Amino acid sequence: MGIYVIRVPDIGEGIAEVELVTWNVQPGDSVAEDQHLADVMTDKATVEVPSPIAGKVIALGGAVGQVMAVGAELVRLEVEGEGNLKENSAPAPASQAVKATVSIAVTAPAPVAPAPKAAPAPVHSSAAAPRAAAALRKEGERPLASPSVRRRALDLGLDLRLVHGSGPAGRIAHHDLDAFAAGGGQAQAAGGAQYVERHGEEQIPVIGLRRKIAQKMQEAKRRIPHFSYVEEVDVTELEALRQRLNQIHGVTRGKLTLLPFLARAMVLALRDFPQINARYDDEAGHVTRYEAVHLGVATQTDAGLMVPVLRHAESLDLWACAAGIARVAEGARTGKAPREELTGSTITLTSLGPLGGIVSTPVINHPEVAIVGVNRMVERPMLRGGQVVARQLMNLSSSFDHRVVDGMDAARFIQAMRALLETPALLFVE
Repeated sequence: MGIYVIRVPDIGEGIAEVELVTWNVQPGDSVAEDQHLADVMTDKATVEVPSPIAGKVIALGGAVGQVMAVGAELVRLEVEGEGNLKENSAPAPASQAVKATVSIAVTAPAPVAPAPKAAPAPVHSSAAAPRAAAALRKEGERPLASPSVRRRALDLGLDLRLVHGSGPAGRIAHHDLDAFAAGGGQAQAAGGAQYVERHGEEQIPVIGLRRKIAQKMQEAKRRIPHFSYVEEVDVTELEALRQRLNQIHGVTRGKLTLLPFLARAMVLALRDFPQINARYDDEAGHVTRYEAVHLGVATQTDAGLMVPVLRHAESLDLWACAAGIARVAEGARTGKAPREELTGSTITLTSLGPLGGIVSTPVINHPEVAIVGVNRMVERPMLRGGQVVARQLMNLSSSFDHRVVDGMDAARFIQAMRALLETPALLFVE
């Protein structure tokens, strides 16, 4: 038997270090050739590290969240034959002590992947203990579930520790909640467990994509003097047009949401405000204005907020734009977006859809100089021609870099978008 050392791969592009974000194996596991061992993250993407050889894991070279140099020892395997390291070599640092945490496994960032074997931190609770027969997890083990599943379980009064997860590594899905509730779980929770005192705490390490998001948001707020501008838009005619186009062309050309109309209005308005379709390099001290509109589409994934890029939005009609937005967003959510679709945006469009609230103050996607957000559409009474009528209204909430964009220009830009959206025929006039 021999020892085979797998090292942190050279990702290329001058990258000297990576962050270890997921372990998919533990000491004692047998692995096959090409088996997925771990995920490491660079500034641009997360890369899966496969095993080039079959063997048994005897040591792990780092802990989740640790930054490791390219070429550092990642995994030691016991293999048939001589391996590539003598048996009396020093063991890998922090080998047996490494404990995996719930983390992200993505390829050019993506949703949460199968979780490893241990939870990030124990939850100690003095709440009433569940029935022993229903205890599916060890004491302190945190169930794996997306934020939406956790929120729904809270609304239903369900204890996720008692729910069997059918997904990878026991991950709980919405249909698992349905099955548990149908089996009496909801009634059990409603019987008083939701009113007991709870004293649980947990510490979750900020690693992987979540760390990158935190760093980028902090950098954007630290380096960019934001100012925000909000304008109300009457989208009654626009919504009528959208519904009519979907009736006529929905089956053959695809359904339209409001986003492609907003993107088209943005493209047309930017022609008169080139200083807004720009990126500011504050270290070099210059602004680059772009004729092309590479539209960032803020997308919520299970792993966190991502901004995939729809390139050359100025060249797309409504249906091509709708298909493009759906494609890049889905690529981000599934982890299949290529690297070129994750960088290079010149302005960003963000929307919380039906959860959009009344007003928001979006954070600029550094090094861009502007971001436009759309809030929830609501029907409200308005005075038109002396008559009170029902109209569909929504707000555009935008933020700008005050170093590059003056307040007057920002207001005029949003007013230009408003004029296009309130008279949607103008969207098709060159």
